[in-house]
Amino acid sequence: MKKTMKFMAIAAIMTTSTAFAQSAGTWMARVGAMKITPDVSSGYLSAPDYMGGTKADVSSDTQLSGGITYMYTDHFSVDVPLALPFKHQIIGDGALKGAGAVAEVKALPVTLFFQYRFMEANAKFRPYVGLGATYAYFFDETGSGKLTATTNPGGTPTTLNVDSKWGVTAQLGATISLNDKWFIDMHYTKSNLSTTTHFSTGQHLDIGLDPESFGVEVGYKF
Repeated sequence: MKKTMKFMAIAAIMTTSTAFAQSAGTWMARVGAMKITPDVSSGYLSAPDYMGGTKADVSSDTQLSGGITYMYTDHFSVDVPLALPFKHQIIGDGALKGAGAVAEVKALPVTLFFQYRFMEANAKFRPYVGLGATYAYFFDETGSGKLTATTNPGGTPTTLNVDSKWGVTAQLGATISLNDKWFIDMHYTKSNLSTTTHFSTGQHLDIGLDPESFGVEVGYKF
């Protein structure tokens, strides 16, 4: 009886120490939603600027998101976030403030994070920090009549192209274990990212995007 009780106690301790483990070799996948909000610092439209002092702002967007994480050690992990393309409106600012959206662009940020996870591998709550390289791919740029009126009044419709760029992204997050397999992941990121928009009229606009993101996702450990 004593041996049985001792065995059960040892088994309980072992179960407690491994039930929520994010230890070396663990794979984790997650799915949820993420919102990206650009923190815009806009330059001025290059000459000829018919309005004088034309700038731009960029709207936020929320999309289905997820990611895959691999625990390289009990504390160091590699993470690849995944998401559907984000759709952002380019909004008039400066001399165009109040004009509303003048164009639209889709963005697909691709990031590789290297993370450090605090606490022990079996902790239910594990905060983490990450640093990664982001490639922001911009596509499906579409201009409006307002854009043409600003850049080429009375002329042919203006088209545009947004340069895809590399940036550096910092990350702060945490996982909360629900049971031995399922968890909730919350994360915040801030990127250092700038780009240039080129117009078919020969004008261009430099803009600092420096986006912030916040995501909440449900995950599964393998």
